[in-house]
Amino acid sequence: MSDETAAVLATVQGYFDALYEGSVEGFRKVFHPQAQLFTSELGTIAALDFDSYMARVADRPAPKASNDPRFDEVVSVTIASPSTAHVRVRDALKPNRYVDELLLVKYPDGWKIVCKAWAFNNA
Repeated sequence: MSDETAAVLATVQGYFDALYEGSVEGFRKVFHPQAQLFTSELGTIAALDFDSYMARVADRPAPKASNDPRFDEVVSVTIASPSTAHVRVRDALKPNRYVDELLLVKYPDGWKIVCKAWAFNNA
């Protein structure tokens, strides 16, 4: 595994941990402050800025609080250039399992998620 792939995966692990712990602080470490998030699940279209997403995180129970099992999986990693990467992951927030598409950009302080699109995958 290359150093760049390891660095991208470290950012993704921070994402998984923040998701499981419901940690706004954890998300702030791995997302760019101007990140955008999108979904069109269940006919509801959502296009959120990062602060709106953090409000959702702060208002929902964390999976860790109810001792839910973790479901963290990296499906694929593509380092497209020295400064861009795409990672497809699977994760869960009861009752749903998700597929997330994460776009990352490398900044002087490391890799940051700049865009997230998600969909349910409850099969």
